[in-house]
Amino acid sequence: MSSFLSRRRVLATGAGAALGVGALGATGTPAAAASSAGSRSTTRGEETRTLDELYQAALAEGGKLVIYSGGDVDSQGNGIRTGFAARFPEIDLKVVVDYSKYHDVRVDNQFATDTLVPDVVQLQTLQDFTRWKEQGRLLHYRPAGFSKVYDALKDPQGAWTAIAVLAFSYSYNVAAVGADAPKSPLDLIDPKWKGQIASSYPHDDDAVLYLFKLYVDHYGWDWAARFAAQDVRFARGSHTPGLAVSSGQKALGVGGSGSLLATATAPSRWAVAEGHPFMSWGQRAAILKQGRNTTAAKLYLNWQLSTAQQQGSRNGWSVRTDITPAGGLQPIWKYPNANLDGFPRFMADRAGIERWKQTFALYFGEVKGDPTPGSLGLHPGA
Repeated sequence: MSSFLSRRRVLATGAGAALGVGALGATGTPAAAASSAGSRSTTRGEETRTLDELYQAALAEGGKLVIYSGGDVDSQGNGIRTGFAARFPEIDLKVVVDYSKYHDVRVDNQFATDTLVPDVVQLQTLQDFTRWKEQGRLLHYRPAGFSKVYDALKDPQGAWTAIAVLAFSYSYNVAAVGADAPKSPLDLIDPKWKGQIASSYPHDDDAVLYLFKLYVDHYGWDWAARFAAQDVRFARGSHTPGLAVSSGQKALGVGGSGSLLATATAPSRWAVAEGHPFMSWGQRAAILKQGRNTTAAKLYLNWQLSTAQQQGSRNGWSVRTDITPAGGLQPIWKYPNANLDGFPRFMADRAGIERWKQTFALYFGEVKGDPTPGSLGLHPGA
């Protein structure tokens, strides 16, 4: 573990612990450039046109773009909408936010009925990109900067690339916990926190499911049994724990995304403890070969991988090896307890995932509540 986490195990985050897709369109203070060591790819076959040249070509194509993006609420797409519109104002952009597990089957149904809507998909369901590549559904394309993307975060043939790093852990309300902030996930099962914890359902979201699996692997099933006895307020949507904690409704939250970048005035803090597990992944994006707006889709991927966008990541981490993370962080692949390589393997084992889901349902009860993005139907964004 890096000396950064040794010095500061728990750092501040923004008012809401959920980053969601909004962070994918955010900009911020540029970080210093770093060595590109660690990526073995070359620039062969990468896009050579500038963003402005691609912009003009996208306008000539028709000036439209539809993105299906994984997330919990529609407002998480605002970072993309505002950031992209500020740079490319004449593109008619639609960002449709829904749970990735609904977007992927929605796209499959659109393939089956020849009614495809999106040009780009960016989803948490990593296994779909492998399957769609095998089916010939994805356009093989290397945006500018593709060679600088960490090898594990891209397909060698360019069928997909990660455009952002996301991570899940636990969080706490600074005022509510006072000097008694939890030092690790083990503290979450202390009886003093009974009735004061919010969590997203692990059996409703595969990233949260993986986080809980890591906890059980690390601490044993007794941890899950004692957590179940904490009178936890479970809800759908991985943004809900962060909202409950930052608003003061609950002292602790589990199963939400956040940032290790310190913000002294933030009401809540997203936590990672040295030697204890959390989970991270690269949010994959791909261009659908049957999409109507291929050039605009290429423009979007080039924009997302640009140094300006990657340096402006709200959580400090970049998918690129030549960009130094902000705030003294190390690249996400430098943290062994982030389990970056484990999540894709976990997502590929669908039978195993079903067993984990049903087991956690025995501990925590069945998932209840409507989907937080709403019910979007078969062809949103059409």
